[in-house]
Amino acid sequence: MARSWLHLTPFLLTVYSVIGFYLSTVDAKNHHRRPMVLPLHLSQRNHALHRHVDNLRRHLQQSELSRSTPNARMRLYDDLLSNGYYTTRLWIGTPPQEFALIVDTGSTVTYVPCSSCAQCGKHQDPRFQPDLSSTYQPVKCNPSCNCDDQQKQCTYDRRYAEMSSSSGVIGEDVVSFGNESELVPQRAVFGCENMETGDLYSQRADGIMGLGRGRLSIVDQLVDKGVIGDSFSLCYGGMDVGGGAMVLGKITAPPDMIFSHSDPFRSPYYNIELKDIHVAGKRLKLPAGVFDGRHGTVLDSGTTYAYLRKDAFVAFRDAIIREVHFLKRVRGPDPNYDDICFSGAGRDVSQLSKIFPEVDMVFNNGKKLLLSPENYLFRHTKISGAYCLGIFPNAEATTLLGGIVVRNTLVTYDRRNDRIGFLKTNCSEIWRGVEFSGVPAPAPSVSQSKDTNMEVPPRIAPSGSPPNFLLGSFRIGFLTFDMSISINDSNLKPNFEELVELISKELEVDNSQVRLLNVTSKGNDYLVRWGIFPAASANYISNTTALSIILRLRDHQMQFPERFGNYKLIEWNAEPERKLTWWQHHFLAVVVGVITTLVLGLSAIGIWLVHRHRQSIIPYEPVGAPMPEQELQPLRS
Repeated sequence: MARSWLHLTPFLLTVYSVIGFYLSTVDAKNHHRRPMVLPLHLSQRNHALHRHVDNLRRHLQQSELSRSTPNARMRLYDDLLSNGYYTTRLWIGTPPQEFALIVDTGSTVTYVPCSSCAQCGKHQDPRFQPDLSSTYQPVKCNPSCNCDDQQKQCTYDRRYAEMSSSSGVIGEDVVSFGNESELVPQRAVFGCENMETGDLYSQRADGIMGLGRGRLSIVDQLVDKGVIGDSFSLCYGGMDVGGGAMVLGKITAPPDMIFSHSDPFRSPYYNIELKDIHVAGKRLKLPAGVFDGRHGTVLDSGTTYAYLRKDAFVAFRDAIIREVHFLKRVRGPDPNYDDICFSGAGRDVSQLSKIFPEVDMVFNNGKKLLLSPENYLFRHTKISGAYCLGIFPNAEATTLLGGIVVRNTLVTYDRRNDRIGFLKTNCSEIWRGVEFSGVPAPAPSVSQSKDTNMEVPPRIAPSGSPPNFLLGSFRIGFLTFDMSISINDSNLKPNFEELVELISKELEVDNSQVRLLNVTSKGNDYLVRWGIFPAASANYISNTTALSIILRLRDHQMQFPERFGNYKLIEWNAEPERKLTWWQHHFLAVVVGVITTLVLGLSAIGIWLVHRHRQSIIPYEPVGAPMPEQELQPLRS
C-alpha cells in the first residue's frame, strides 16, 4: 500500500528529499497535530512519505558525521515489579532542574510537570519552574503546531491506551544527560505539563522521556542536530536487580548480537518481524502471520508486560502449563485479575531455568532470541517461591512486547539501518562488555552473582554515581543515612515517631527496624540520622532488602506529607555484619550456665549444712516424764 504508492511517485520523493535535506529545521507537516491515541490510527500514505523523507535526509546527514560522534550514556533506575517501568535522570534548564523520566519508546514527546500545572500529581521531584531557568524559551505558535487559547505558544496533547493523558505547552531549554555522558548539554524542545490524568497523575516518576519516531522525540532532535548517531540502546536489569543502562547514540554492536528488520514506514512504533514462538524447542501451532497483524510486533519500553493475539496467548499459556505440570497452580496476587501462577519453584532466580522451559522468538530471517524464565514470568508478591505469567492476551491483532521480554537483554534501535538488535547479557554489567565509540567504560552499577554476600562502599553521596556492589566481601549488618528536613512553619516540629512509620512504609521494612540515632537542629532546619537494622530474627540485612533500600534512598523515592516540609538525603552508609567472638556468641549461654551452677551448688551446700546440723543435736527428755521401770540386778560379791 504505502510502498506501492511510493514506487509510483519517485519524482515526488526526490523533490521532498532535496527540500528536506536543505531545510532540515523546517517541519514538513503543515497541518495541526492531533492528540496521539495508542494504538495510532494513521494515514499510511502521509506517514510513510514523511518518514521516507526524514530517513533520506538523516542518512545523508549521518554519512557526513565522523565516527567519533559522542553519545549520552545514562543510568536506568527502578524495576518492573515495584514500579512497572524504568526511569532515567534528565536535567532541564539553567541552573539544571532534575527529573526522573520513564524511558518510553512508544512516546514521541518528553514532558515534565510545569509549575503552573492545574492538575498534576505529586511526583518524585519538584515541578519544572520556567521562571527559574535563564535559558528557557516558549515555542511560539506557528503553522506546524497546535496553539493555546491565546494563540501564543505551541501545545501538545497525548492520550494513551490505559486511559491516561498528558497535555501542556511546548518549550525549549538546555537539556543535560548526567556526568557519565560524553554528550554535552543540548537545547531541546519538551512539553511542560498543565494537566495529567490516570496513571500519569498517580505515578511516582515525574514524566516521560519520549524515544519514539517523531519530530518532538529527544532522539530525533539530537540526530537532527548531528550530535549523535541515529541509534540508541536500552538494557534493563534482571528480575531481582532492576536498573540498567541507556545510550543515546551509536554503539559498536557486539558480534553475537542478532538483528531483526524494523519497518519505519509501517507505523511510528519500533516493530520487529516475529515469525514463530518455540516453547521447550517445540513450535507453537499457530496460523502464518499471527504476529503480523495491524502494527505487527511492537517493542514498547513503556509497557510492563507482553501481549499476544488471543489464539497465540492460549497456545503459549497451554505450552507452559504442560511443561510445569508438576508445579502447584495458585491464585494471583491481585484478585481482580485471573493470573496464571505457579508455586514451588523456589526463590532463587538463577535456578528457574531448571524448572521453567526456554522460549525462543524466531524472526523472519531465521534468527532466534532466547527468552529465559525472567523474560516471561514475574514474581508473586504474596507467595514465596511463586511466579506468574507476564504474557497476556491482547484484544487487538497487534503483538506488544513490553519491558519484561527484554530484561537482561541489550536492545539496540539501529534506526539508520532499519533494524533492531538483541543480545542476552547482564545489563547491570553492561558498561564492561560494550564499546561506546572508544569512550572508556565506567564502573558497573550493580553486578549479579549466586553468592549471598554483598559489599557496599560506605559514604556514597546520593548525588554521585550509583553504588558499586561487589559481591562476596561482607554482609550488611545495618544501614545509616543522614537526612535534612526543612519545616516551613516555625511553630511545627517534626513528629519523629510518625516519621519512623512513614520511613518504614516507604522502605518496606518493619517499624522496629527503623531507629532514630541522632538529631541536631538550627531554626527550622533539622539534620537527622536514621538507622535501618536487621529484623529481630536476623543478624544481617538480606541482599534483596538492602539493595531495595539503598536504591530508594539514592533515587530520593521516599515521599512524605507536605506538613514535614522539604527533605534532602545527605549521605548513606552501609556497615558490615559484625563477626562475634566465641564469648560474644555464647555469652548468654555461659551466663545462664554459671548462674545455674551457682544456684545448684549453693542449694546443695545449704541442704548438706541443714542435714549436718540436725544430726549434731543431742536428744533430751522433758523433766517429769515417766521412765520405764528397770529390774535391779543383785550385786556380786
